[in-house]
Amino acid sequence: MSYFRITLMRSGIGMPLKVQGVLKALGLRKRMTTVYYPVTPDVAGQIMRIKELVDVKEVDRPLTKQQIRSSRRPDPGYYIERRGAEALNKYEDV
Repeated sequence: MSYFRITLMRSGIGMPLKVQGVLKALGLRKRMTTVYYPVTPDVAGQIMRIKELVDVKEVDRPLTKQQIRSSRRPDPGYYIERRGAEALNKYEDV
């Protein structure tokens, strides 16, 4: 089963009430929020109403909020090989 991954890129402020209603029905309240819906003609029709405001991709499975958050977290740029206390204890034992 396929899913639509819908991300709100632009705000619905100032848009007609029908457009704002579609955003509310899909659960898109803040910019950069992502929701997943199964691929159906009903959802496709709703997306066509707000196509200028959203980014839509078709994916195989929906992600949880925690998975989305971890995918957006940047690489720290470093790796911890050994903690400081462990390194000190190693040299004290010598």
